[in-house]
Amino acid sequence: MSASDDPLVPPILALGVAVLAISTSAILVRWSDAPNVIKALYRVSFTVGALVPFAARRRASIGGIERRDGVVAVAAGVALAVHFVTWFESLDHTTVAASVTLVQAQPAFVAVGAWVLLDERVSRRGALGIALAMLGMVGLSFAPSIRAAVDPAVAATGAAVGTQYGNLLALVAAVAVAGYYLAGRSLRRRLGVLPYVTVVYTVCALVLLIAAVGRGTVLFTYPRHEWLLFAGMALGPGVFGHTVINWALGHVESHVVSVSLLGEPIGSAVLAVLLLAETPSVGTLLGGAVVLAGIYLTAADHRVDG
Repeated sequence: MSASDDPLVPPILALGVAVLAISTSAILVRWSDAPNVIKALYRVSFTVGALVPFAARRRASIGGIERRDGVVAVAAGVALAVHFVTWFESLDHTTVAASVTLVQAQPAFVAVGAWVLLDERVSRRGALGIALAMLGMVGLSFAPSIRAAVDPAVAATGAAVGTQYGNLLALVAAVAVAGYYLAGRSLRRRLGVLPYVTVVYTVCALVLLIAAVGRGTVLFTYPRHEWLLFAGMALGPGVFGHTVINWALGHVESHVVSVSLLGEPIGSAVLAVLLLAETPSVGTLLGGAVVLAGIYLTAADHRVDG
């Protein structure tokens, strides 16, 4: 990279800002009482709205997308829509710490998907990381049932079933976002960050709109504070979070980006303690630590060009 290509903002600093922004996502989702599909719809729609003025300058790049790339964009957008809806729903049933940790396990699923679908080799270190992350995910997901089995008082409340359901939804969200990353990998290599995210986010928003209309969900009559939360989800985690991360992929190795995202579960858990008075259990902390260790090994080994 030549000096003239140096970004105005240090990529590592941008990553730090992005991780902080993404860490607020679970808190904003929890504060909103709107249906989850609506939260997801307006988060993505407002993000697109914020980016359109900038992407318009590169409309030639968007208009010149080939049919094959269009199919990839649709697949990535659908996967992203599934991710948002299942993850937002998981936050209704389990703790912020557990949900965010399980969702952030996506590097393990990306590595497995790249191995199965793209024939990319996985080293021993990467395989160990995947195995460790999977072990932690199993422990974290089924810990509520184990606790209920040994403690009749916990079983009597029925909370364990709901918590496990939320954990499983978070795992589905992790698989979906891994599919989004895998589907969009080749597209990102041929498109700049603004055309890429504008196309994929637009597809995602359309899928969410269709889902909302199909369910008969109210689209507009929400109180002012809900619209402020929707805007916050878009500007914070959306623009300053995931969009900045997509930009950073063009300046630093992807494994650096993946490892930096391990800060999200920690940041979200701290914010949940401070703003929601939600303290994770010892089991969640132990299981989360195992998952994060596995993700670190996987992400540090799984070097993919941005």
